Amino acid sequence: MPSRHAAQVFVLTLTAMTATIPFAHASASPEPSAPPPVTAERSVTTGGIEIQKKDPAGDILVGASFALLDASGNPAAEGKTGADGLLRLDGLMPGAYRLKETASGSPIHDTVADQDVIITDAVTPMVIIDPFKAADLTVKKADKETGKPLPGAVINVTPVSGKGETLTLTTGADGTAKAKLPVSARAGTAYTATETKAPAGYQLSAKPVTVTAKPGAPVTAEFTNSKIPPTKPPTSAPPTSPTTPKPSTSSTPPATTSPSPSGTPTVAETASSTTSPAPTGSLANTGGGSARWIGLLAGALIIAGGGAVWALRRRTQRTTP
Repeated sequence: MPSRHAAQVFVLTLTAMTATIPFAHASASPEPSAPPPVTAERSVTTGGIEIQKKDPAGDILVGASFALLDASGNPAAEGKTGADGLLRLDGLMPGAYRLKETASGSPIHDTVADQDVIITDAVTPMVIIDPFKAADLTVKKADKETGKPLPGAVINVTPVSGKGETLTLTTGADGTAKAKLPVSARAGTAYTATETKAPAGYQLSAKPVTVTAKPGAPVTAEFTNSKIPPTKPPTSAPPTSPTTPKPSTSSTPPATTSPSPSGTPTVAETASSTTSPAPTGSLANTGGGSARWIGLLAGALIIAGGGAVWALRRRTQRTTP
């Protein structure tokens, strides 16, 4: 009995060992796993810009706001200039960006237009100058006597320094014209306004008007015109027609001759010669005066001829025996 029991125990032990060998082999020799891949780290460099903000006079501008937009138009960086007028935008990936000034930070300065910038792997310095704000010019034209607005006047506005363009303005129905005047200095820029064409029916204003345009401030140039006086008619006398002599109507008898005691013929006195004094001064512009003188001259010639004939006859009588 004991030997039979031992044989059964041996069989059971062998069966158990045979059943457990494959499991033990599987757990004892697992397949080795693949090592994780090794990745190389890339070193990425960034860049940026440093903005220096000034005005045309060279003064630094504090509080100017900027935004840097990426290719999609989204803000990539933004900020304001500090007390030193500087703004640094860095840590940006290299590429093309759009720089936009959103505020100048000054009531008398204007912003600059948007501009493209290229960001590299370094910080690039930039100087941006804000211009002064333009002045608001108003030209007024009115009647000197009544103050009525006058349209149609042409005004030229020119910088006194001679640097810059000339603006040409024409007043409208309300007698005004408006324009923006560029300003190049904090204290202002001087301009001369001159009228080149007067409104219809008015005299030209000969005196120019000088104004000073200050940054962002209004300025007015006023002109007045007087009406053109009416034209007066000519005052010269009308031309006179020539005077035609009239025939004499005098009833004076012709002069006669009579021998004088000395043998010289004399002119007989006429009624007119004894009743009126000899004429003095210039003759009146009449036909009667001219005829009278012609008659006297003719009588004198007749008397002279008669005296010559009488003297010749007398001489002949003396020489005849």
